[in-house]
Amino acid sequence: QVRLVESGGGLVQPGGSLRLSCAASGFTLDYYAIAWFRQAPGKEREGVSWISSSGGKRYADSVKGRFTISRDNANHTVYLQMNSLKPEDTAVYYCAADSSFLKIISGRSDYWGQGTQVTVSS
Repeated sequence: QVRLVESGGGLVQPGGSLRLSCAASGFTLDYYAIAWFRQAPGKEREGVSWISSSGGKRYADSVKGRFTISRDNANHTVYLQMNSLKPEDTAVYYCAADSSFLKIISGRSDYWGQGTQVTVSS
């Protein structure tokens, strides 16, 4: 079965860091683009960062310079390093995978994880 499992969320103070992991199984990660989305209470889901099968990267303006996306195909895992965290980063973070980068950036990915909670608070 195709599965994506996020981990690494938690409670952190403003200015702190977290690294989220997205572990993939049931498909060949090499051929897929991966994205991180987030959804805060009362808000719609928004894209955070994207990485293509060739390693190209994109970031939302709100996280550019603070977050870094990377992939380790051999270990079937994609990471999101989050630095200089702000309270407005508080949300449930989801990873998604699709062979089409266009579907990834539009939020129509074939596969989604269950999400991991990130809370930034003093």
